[in-house]
Amino acid sequence: MRDATTCTEAGPARVGSAQPWLVAALRRPRYEVLPLAGTADRVVEHVPPTIPVTVTCSPRRGLEATLRLTETLSGRGFSVTPHLAARQVVDEAQLTEILHRLDAAGVRDVFVVAGDDERPAGEFADSIDFLRSLDRLRRGGGAPVPHRLGVAGYPEAHPLVGNDELMEAMRAKQPHAAYLVSQLCFDASAISSWLADVRYAGVRLPLHVGVAGAVDQRRLLRVVQRIGVGPSARFLRKHRYGLLRLLRPGGYRPDSLVRAMAAELSDPTRGVAGLHIYTLGDVAATERWRQRALDRLSDEDGHA
Repeated sequence: MRDATTCTEAGPARVGSAQPWLVAALRRPRYEVLPLAGTADRVVEHVPPTIPVTVTCSPRRGLEATLRLTETLSGRGFSVTPHLAARQVVDEAQLTEILHRLDAAGVRDVFVVAGDDERPAGEFADSIDFLRSLDRLRRGGGAPVPHRLGVAGYPEAHPLVGNDELMEAMRAKQPHAAYLVSQLCFDASAISSWLADVRYAGVRLPLHVGVAGAVDQRRLLRVVQRIGVGPSARFLRKHRYGLLRLLRPGGYRPDSLVRAMAAELSDPTRGVAGLHIYTLGDVAATERWRQRALDRLSDEDGHA
């Protein structure tokens, strides 16, 4: 494994072994939610307001659904990070309006993606163009640009972009971003190997590792097919049999994966800031799993 580059953002406490890291990561992960009808009520009912929430953005639902849910959850006391899809924003004038709206809602963190729209709505073809525009607005004082901007990483590559191009894009985004979030992945070794390559390439952004939350098998396959991890067809071709092995009668639970990741990634030189949990439309099940996982870890400590 290549040497990792030490990163600057403090992640979960790492003392003695992987278990303290995992406990700290599970105490305050990031939950990614979908802007569906009823999501706000489910988050408020089941999730403590100490858990940061991120809200996705898709061509099907549009940017407005993301902004409305962001405003609602922020108004209920949550720290919310909306996804802004570059291809859904027409120009800097619209971007400025969005930023003022987010600022009024108390948003201080935005996750920037290119978006899955086939054609850009306007002048932003990709996330790098979008980040540069945010930089111009920040320097010029023309809009309240959030202090923290996040960008995506792809541990198992991207179906439309080569690995070298992805790595170069991450290097280009690094001056504009505060952190990195990895796409959904079910293999701790693949994440670890990819992260070593990222650090070797000089990308020092702290990483929030993306994992699926607790979800029943039909929902997992249906949601992954609908929202994709990259384009969904390739993801399902690559992972279908692996996913079936991961599933059990009660549905998918990420216990084995997060324990394996703690063993692989708890070294502070890896620059891992925590977990980013994709709730895949079932935030209640994911929160129940998180609480039970913490209880089990506490019991293990008591019997050590």
